[in-house]
Amino acid sequence: MASNEARAHFTLAGYHFNPDHVTQHLGIQPTSVDASGAGSDLSKPALSSWEWSTKTVTDDIDVYKLTDELMKKLEPVKDKIVEICKSHNLSPRIGVVLVLSVDKNETVPDVGFGARTIRFLAHIGAFINVDYRLSKRI
Repeated sequence: MASNEARAHFTLAGYHFNPDHVTQHLGIQPTSVDASGAGSDLSKPALSSWEWSTKTVTDDIDVYKLTDELMKKLEPVKDKIVEICKSHNLSPRIGVVLVLSVDKNETVPDVGFGARTIRFLAHIGAFINVDYRLSKRI
């Protein structure tokens, strides 16, 4: 059977912006970008995104630890995040992606957020997204 898997990510998303501007402003290399909206015209808006993600972990999953890893990276630039969100009309979010094992003997990870993460999210005006799926049998 497959093990549980998880990762946490911080994403900035919006219309008509180039993710390279975020990289330059924050001084952090993203783990992924989607520049679909950078060149789209106003009649057909497309969403762009900038994301920094933890590595995917398996087995002993600790969502608190994963989001703390994000905080260590992002807290030093939280005011810059607020600036870029305002100047480019971006929506900030923290996400947790969980792939849960269908093995009945596998434990289910706790999903929660510590005070440090909640304070950070409140400061930058972000929201939380938890995405979960069941793994396929192998």
